[in-house]
Amino acid sequence: MINSVYYEQYELGAERHTGGRTITETDIIMHAGQTGDFYPHHMDAEWCKTQPFGQRMAHGTLIFSVAVGMTAGVINPEAFSYGYERMRFIKPVFIGDTIRVKVTIKEKRDHPKRTAEGIVSELCEVLNQRDEVVLVCEHLLLVRKNGEAVQPV
Repeated sequence: MINSVYYEQYELGAERHTGGRTITETDIIMHAGQTGDFYPHHMDAEWCKTQPFGQRMAHGTLIFSVAVGMTAGVINPEAFSYGYERMRFIKPVFIGDTIRVKVTIKEKRDHPKRTAEGIVSELCEVLNQRDEVVLVCEHLLLVRKNGEAVQPV
């Protein structure tokens, strides 16, 4: 879905919510293979039984990647991802947990050098099936101002 939204149209406090996505053992195995992160917390079920959580947990980077994908359902041709800040892994996600994402417009500010764009900060909260926050970060968007020509990089 394509939806043009200019900087001025973003409203502080506005929220959007994704549907849910269940994290599977296959997700964890595939992510380990793609990243090379075979840490026993993710891969060794027997070892994990001896640890405080008692079971394997998903990679934080897997949960971040899945959450980013879950929020990318609407294409805004006036905005580009400018990066992520303040990411924290709050609680573990286990095989069989279902996550969803709540996105809230947190802040808008002028870009320090680019007058045709502003920066919009989205607070992304990843929640599990018990409504516990498992990951939090801020997604920065570089968004064109209405009627402004985009400046070359």
